[in-house]
Amino acid sequence: MDTRKLKYFLAVVDHDGFNRAAEHLLIAQPSLSQTIASLEKELGVPLFHRIGRRAVLSEAGKELVGPARLVMRDLDAAQSAVQALRGIRSGRLDIITMPSPGIEPLTSMIADFTSLHPSVRLNVSAAFTPEEVIDSVRSGSTEIGLAGSPTPILVPGVEVLELERQPLILIVNAQADTFPADGKAIQREDLGGHRIIASQRGSLMRWLVDDALAHGVKVEIVVEVAHRTSILPLVLAGVGHAVMPSSWAPTAHKAGLRTLLIEPVHHLDVAVLSRKENLTPAAKAFLGVAARHTENQQQ
Repeated sequence: MDTRKLKYFLAVVDHDGFNRAAEHLLIAQPSLSQTIASLEKELGVPLFHRIGRRAVLSEAGKELVGPARLVMRDLDAAQSAVQALRGIRSGRLDIITMPSPGIEPLTSMIADFTSLHPSVRLNVSAAFTPEEVIDSVRSGSTEIGLAGSPTPILVPGVEVLELERQPLILIVNAQADTFPADGKAIQREDLGGHRIIASQRGSLMRWLVDDALAHGVKVEIVVEVAHRTSILPLVLAGVGHAVMPSSWAPTAHKAGLRTLLIEPVHHLDVAVLSRKENLTPAAKAFLGVAARHTENQQQ
């Protein structure tokens, strides 16, 4: 089995079919089909079920995805290591992040990284749970992951670097602002009688709102939002207030909104995840940037 076949196999997986994969690989579709057929013959099992124009992974195909990604990632690491000895500072780094860490500290870390390594291209994909980040790093789909959790993340077989703790804040809707002046905190009970734009269940932010409701605080959830990038525009439109991690505060302030700390304080623990070995030089360099970020936070 050669790596070209694995590369073509993953292209079909990532581009949802043979036609788009062939376009991405800049080869003829029959040539791609022939290569996949050769791989299937070599393994003795079908990797895809052909349903009309669609290609759906078989059970064997699903089992191959993770190992194939690791093989390709390790090959990239080997090539990058040799290139680094020749003084070549290029390549690609795949990162996956949850929404709030994707605002900060990822923005600051990317700014630092790209200033040091301007020729490395970063590819940032989205996740909505810590489990998605962990699975992506473990499978080799990405090298670096940023996750936020109500408690510190501990994962066997995965390197975890704690970055910072983000307290939960209230982003205040200016059109219904009856809260204290800036610089003061509010109590959870102060949310009573207010309209809240809430994240979906499973997030720390939604837990705080649901916990307040469970303790008799009369909060009205006016909108439930899956994509948190929609929350700030909804606050700006006067729909309601929003409970978010403090990473959103700078953007909210630039938009002219106020933020208030919510007491008792609950924190989102943000960490960067990576494999323990066989990282590309770009990934190692990014972890160096992350470590410096952590040191700065502790000063």
